[in-house]
Amino acid sequence: MIALPLLGAAVLLLGGRRTDRWGHLLGVAMSLGAFVVAVAAFVEILGLPDAQRRQGVPLYQFIPGVADMGLLIDPLSISFALLITGVGSLIHIYSIGYMSHDVDRRRFFAYLNLFVAAMLLLVLADNYVALFIGWEGVGLASYLLIGFWQFKPSAAAAAKKAFIVNRVGDFGLLIAIFTVFTTFGTVAFGELSGATVQGALDSGGASQGTITAIGLLLLLGACGKSAQLPLQSWLLDAMEGPTPVSALIHAATMVTAGVYLVVRSGAFFEAAPTAQLVVTIVGVATLLAGAIIGCAKDDIKKGLAGSTMSQIGYMMLGAGLGPVGYAFAIAHLIGHGFFKANMFLGAGSVMHAMNDEVDMRRYGGLFSVMKVTAATFIVGYLAIIGFPLLSGYFTKDGIIETAMEHNAILGWLAVVGAGITGFYMSRMIFMTFFGKKRWADDAHPHESPSVMTVPLILLSIGSIVLGAFLVLDNRFMRFLAPAVGLPDELPGFHPFSVPGLATLALVAVGVVFAWFRYGAAEVPAVAPRGSFLTTFARRDLYGDALNEALFMRPGQWLARIAVFFDNRGIDGLVNGLAAGIGGTSGRLRRVQTGYVRSYALSILFGAAVVVGALLYVGNM
Repeated sequence: MIALPLLGAAVLLLGGRRTDRWGHLLGVAMSLGAFVVAVAAFVEILGLPDAQRRQGVPLYQFIPGVADMGLLIDPLSISFALLITGVGSLIHIYSIGYMSHDVDRRRFFAYLNLFVAAMLLLVLADNYVALFIGWEGVGLASYLLIGFWQFKPSAAAAAKKAFIVNRVGDFGLLIAIFTVFTTFGTVAFGELSGATVQGALDSGGASQGTITAIGLLLLLGACGKSAQLPLQSWLLDAMEGPTPVSALIHAATMVTAGVYLVVRSGAFFEAAPTAQLVVTIVGVATLLAGAIIGCAKDDIKKGLAGSTMSQIGYMMLGAGLGPVGYAFAIAHLIGHGFFKANMFLGAGSVMHAMNDEVDMRRYGGLFSVMKVTAATFIVGYLAIIGFPLLSGYFTKDGIIETAMEHNAILGWLAVVGAGITGFYMSRMIFMTFFGKKRWADDAHPHESPSVMTVPLILLSIGSIVLGAFLVLDNRFMRFLAPAVGLPDELPGFHPFSVPGLATLALVAVGVVFAWFRYGAAEVPAVAPRGSFLTTFARRDLYGDALNEALFMRPGQWLARIAVFFDNRGIDGLVNGLAAGIGGTSGRLRRVQTGYVRSYALSILFGAAVVVGALLYVGNM
């Protein structure tokens, strides 16, 4: 599963221009091949009893005494593998049309294959060290893809920003891995069960503070990859990459890695209630922050990026709620992988037809000329706002109801986030596909070719059926049980619960409000100045300004002080010593006149001094 896309990346990168004509086909074939292997593994797991659904695949000895390289095939990892390879393959196919005129298309597909291979290693690894290798591979591939059009300064800067911000989270993950090994003597997932962690606490082998620290450090790593507060600033800038990159990063791969890490490390979080509570707080804060940002973005891709940030917040909230929350979080993650990839690729289809224009204020009325793109996009929109019977209706409402049972404040904040989602996603639909045409004079929108629209159709089908399939009868919760455990009491689906009805009501209010603001009313070509809150959202909640004030400026001054100390202190000392020796030697050099009579006089004077000293000593 990992070797196929890795082989594709190697062939395309090492083959160079000789593979230009067929490189994109090889990239698609390798991703599809990995999907076939994932399906075969999934079918094999389904044929096993629950007790045997965790299969280890040892590969080789990696770091003796610390970690061997091996893979873990269980319901959690195979769910991610199916999502990564399935949605990833559709994105590969879509990219054939989207990147058809790019001279570096072959290199683009090589990076896509590398991304898929790294993400598969991340989710299939059977220990934290191997996971970290895939984790860093994803970081490298994201850097290469976000900055793919490196001739654009904004793309190069965005790639560096994503890479650097993620290093902060990676530092936390590294320290967590070191602490786990120091405390438990292993980094293998199979040996770090809930019973093991609780046993270490009961026996005194690990303190509550240590387990809490491990959980918080793991969360820091998750926040970097999944763009959760306070490490979210890279996400919107990542839109500088080609649109298929946005779909891959924001739907099926990179941003889901943090959620996977938290769920896979559930044993630590369940033993550390404080760390678990922090996970839920971070999730709720991020889902609200992303939703607020999405309300003020006119760039269609950045609006979707804010939406991704918000939806990952819902998943993180679920991941902090224990086994019940794990199932709803991963179910929402899988459904989100379909409808968000659908909308990102739909946005790319719109851009493809509108001369790469991303400003929704220059769209309007596109439904009449792009019916397939519009219809599939609307399906994704209905799924993400939680329209009844579509995917998000089952998965997101499950997270909200579970949160209500644990903490009513967090639950009601999640309901508010759902209402804001209804507003900003409806705003996007009305500004893009309905209302008056606001196209530029040189725009001639048209439907995209079938190589781009067929993936949209398949993704929209998944957006419709996946939620009900996974959630009803607790089907997915039972499937995940061998990997993450089963709650003492299985939850039921309550379509007419108070939180569910409140969520639908707030979503409806958001849709109606968006209709009056952007559907029925004229949309100005230039965004009005807006209130302080609007400016706050447009500036990404001043995340960049905060990072600049707290880290960049102090770091800049620290660097200046270090340079000054180096120049005036260390270099001054060395240069001063050299100057002192040079000055002294210059003065001593004058004694060497070159005249014999001077040297004879010096010898006489010296002899007189020696004789005088001897006579003085002899008379003492």
